[in-house]
Amino acid sequence: MRVLLIGAHGFLGRHVADRLLADPAVQLTALGRGDDADVRFDLSSGSPGALSRFLDAVHPGVVINCAGATRGGARELTRHNTVGAATVCEALRRSACTARLVHVGCAAEYGPSQPGSSTGEDAVPRPGGPYGVSKLAATELVLGSGLDAVVLRVFSPLGPGTPAGSPMGRLAEAMRRAMQQGDSELKLPGLAAQRDFVDVRDIARAVHAASLSAAQGVVNIGTGRAVRLRDAAAVLARVAGYTGALHELEGPGSGLGGAGGLPYPDGCGSWQQADVRTARDRLGWRPRIGLEESLADIWMEAACRI
Repeated sequence: MRVLLIGAHGFLGRHVADRLLADPAVQLTALGRGDDADVRFDLSSGSPGALSRFLDAVHPGVVINCAGATRGGARELTRHNTVGAATVCEALRRSACTARLVHVGCAAEYGPSQPGSSTGEDAVPRPGGPYGVSKLAATELVLGSGLDAVVLRVFSPLGPGTPAGSPMGRLAEAMRRAMQQGDSELKLPGLAAQRDFVDVRDIARAVHAASLSAAQGVVNIGTGRAVRLRDAAAVLARVAGYTGALHELEGPGSGLGGAGGLPYPDGCGSWQQADVRTARDRLGWRPRIGLEESLADIWMEAACRI
């Protein structure tokens, strides 16, 4: 099976590439903006016609889109997330390759959820910020394209390679500094927020499964269990051997992400938890890697900087 992976060198894309390369039945081509891509192409500025000609030449059976941006202003997010997805869809419509499209979306498309609830794929999306809006627009383009397509709505990813700007990346870095400086207490933002954390390697397994399935529409990828950031921080402290006290920062800008004066800059409010029954039933997928293992891998990378 020929697979074209777009965004192979991002946080999610790297793990998806590793998973696909481990399958001897897959012939993988990586397309992206970096020099290490098999083919250099920028979705945000490249034309659908150019991408369509490449598709006709390679003739993949599956196209996986992991490309996009998680940070930046509304214009930049729209360019990388929405315009990029539009380019992929239009190129596939023009191409003769009839490839299946697996598009990676995100839980920010749903926006805030009622505490205690599990969000199913039939929930009405109400994104709370420009990132979620740009990703939702991309999903709508994919679903309305008429292509053989599935959108995986990934909840809160973590694990090896977690970006330093993510909540867990910032948490690990703050703990590393506290240990390096001998601080006996650590003040952290947004510890009351609860998120459905899913390991990036499990996400890669879900992408692989989706590429082989006939599932269409939206499929949630999470664990089905919300975890309070305070509890995740306590697990990370235990893994790291940090014995200091953990305190929550209060006041404007101290929420999840602690930026821009917003209580929860990811736009997801204080609670998110996935209903993952569709992934189980239609992809045969379940998460395998527990939170402690994911956090231990994040800490190993942070500890290398001590």
